Amino acid sequence: MTLKDPSLVRSLQLAYSAEKAAAFAYIGHAKSLRDAEEKKAVHQIEQDEWDHRKYVLQIMNQYGIPVSKWLEFKFHVIGRLISMSCYVIGRFMPYFFAGKLESGNVCEYFVMIHKFHALGITEHDAILQEMGIKEKEHEIYFLNIIRDEKWLPWFERVFNWGTTQSLNDLPESEFEQDLQPDQVCRNFKRG
Repeated sequence: MTLKDPSLVRSLQLAYSAEKAAAFAYIGHAKSLRDAEEKKAVHQIEQDEWDHRKYVLQIMNQYGIPVSKWLEFKFHVIGRLISMSCYVIGRFMPYFFAGKLESGNVCEYFVMIHKFHALGITEHDAILQEMGIKEKEHEIYFLNIIRDEKWLPWFERVFNWGTTQSLNDLPESEFEQDLQPDQVCRNFKRG
């Protein structure tokens, strides 16, 4: 079966390659940290991103969607650059920008559910919802690490993400209980 929604095909290709960039970024992020517990947590988030990449590829393979060589190259470079930058931009910014990125990634997966539903396909709901929820957990973790940092209010105003703003409409608590995928991320725009 082929998917007759070019935007869904592109979303899957983007997600697959972007997960590699995120994983690479978290490799550098974890190595740049001093605290052992923070290193361990960021390393686990890196592993989650590799897992997401694997699951997205399984979906792509089911529909004969090719991996985009251009996106793979582009996100490989982006991920490696971000990874290296973690050693020079301090502790706050890697956490802040990782949280903002994860905040947007939540809806990427729920929007895929919406697009699959428009095609009458529901078989991927569980894995896509699980990945969206995992991205929300990542967002919450990163935000909690920097919640009391003096720079957060200024960065929040400039970059539209933080304690009072999110790029998704899943609440910070109880977002797994009775979650209806069609009721979240309906007005998502990449931030």
